[in-house]
Amino acid sequence: MTFAVLVVAAVALGAALQRVAGMGLGMSVAPVATVLIGPVAGVMVSNVAAIVAAAILAVMLRGDVDWRRFRTLVPLLLVGSLAGALVVRHVPVAVLDVVLGASVLVAITAVVGTRHQPAVTGGGAVVVSGAVAGFMNTTAGVAGPAMAVYAVASRWGQRSFAATLQPIFLLANTASVVAKVALGATPAAGVVPWWTWPVVCGAVPAGIWAGTAVSDRVSLRTARRVAIGVAATGGLVALVRGLLAWLG
Repeated sequence: MTFAVLVVAAVALGAALQRVAGMGLGMSVAPVATVLIGPVAGVMVSNVAAIVAAAILAVMLRGDVDWRRFRTLVPLLLVGSLAGALVVRHVPVAVLDVVLGASVLVAITAVVGTRHQPAVTGGGAVVVSGAVAGFMNTTAGVAGPAMAVYAVASRWGQRSFAATLQPIFLLANTASVVAKVALGATPAAGVVPWWTWPVVCGAVPAGIWAGTAVSDRVSLRTARRVAIGVAATGGLVALVRGLLAWLG
């Protein structure tokens, strides 16, 4: 019951944040679920919830999607997802905890630290951001921070960025799930209760509805701060737990 309440709350909060700020579900769900059921299962739950959220929001925000940027990022996301699935299959759970926690914390630091830097242009930034986003999404369940670093550095407008993230998240999370299933990098039987999947999928539209209701009242800065706070807490817990298991 505790697992169900915490995961549903994280999914609903993340979906609401994603509606307001364009991202937030992975950062909210992956660290929380990882702490409760481990990195492999926790990230898979995050991936599935993100697919549902991105599918709904991609339709809602389709008029503002930058399809040119999306097409550029597609192959890079796929390459990063495949590399991440190989890591999940062959790396011990304790190391995955460390990777997830460190990835979240480094990405958050990069997002905050990039805000006041000169604008970045050129294809190199796109290549790095897309590949890193796909890799992080598969290993840690968080593609948003890597994309946010690129968006801030390239001065990508928030409205177009938030909308374009949705088909990117849809593709990245679908690719992550397919790659992990194909390579056998899935949770062990019984780790995730069967009822988790319908409950998680049901919490997504509820969160999006709540986010839509308050989107005009909550500032983008506040929404991002909440998402970053949740992610940082979960990432720190996963990192410490992984280090203790790894070194112990």
